[in-house]
Amino acid sequence: MNPERDISPTTRHSLPLTPRLFAPCPLPLAFLLLALCLNACQPNPYREGQRLYEQHCANCHMADGEGLGALMPPLTDTAYLSANRERLPCILRYGLKDTIVINGKMYAEAMPGAATLSDIHIVNILNYIDASWGSGKATYQLEEVRRALDACR
Repeated sequence: MNPERDISPTTRHSLPLTPRLFAPCPLPLAFLLLALCLNACQPNPYREGQRLYEQHCANCHMADGEGLGALMPPLTDTAYLSANRERLPCILRYGLKDTIVINGKMYAEAMPGAATLSDIHIVNILNYIDASWGSGKATYQLEEVRRALDACR
């Protein structure tokens, strides 16, 4: 006697009440779906850098990186970005009180630091700036930023 086929009044209530709605998923398809989900769930460093830039930097340096007239310097001077590569993580974290010259113009307005940014946030912001307005040739790495931050403490 097969209990699944025997649906007499005495055994009918012992059968599972939930029907099978889905067929078993083939294993390769399951891995593909998992891989797609994990890929979609991973943050895009460029977009993360853009989001952080917009949140912490764009008010003064503008969305296009051109700065605010004679008050705030532009971030589009690739010569300055390249020459101060080791210094830029420290400027982001601790701010800048010195006078700087960018594209032949002097800027004396103090820049506040963003001490709440994590090291990886600083990496993402710097890579966003470099990809958007710098040379885009050499991306910042986490260890490089950590070394620079350790040196400027």
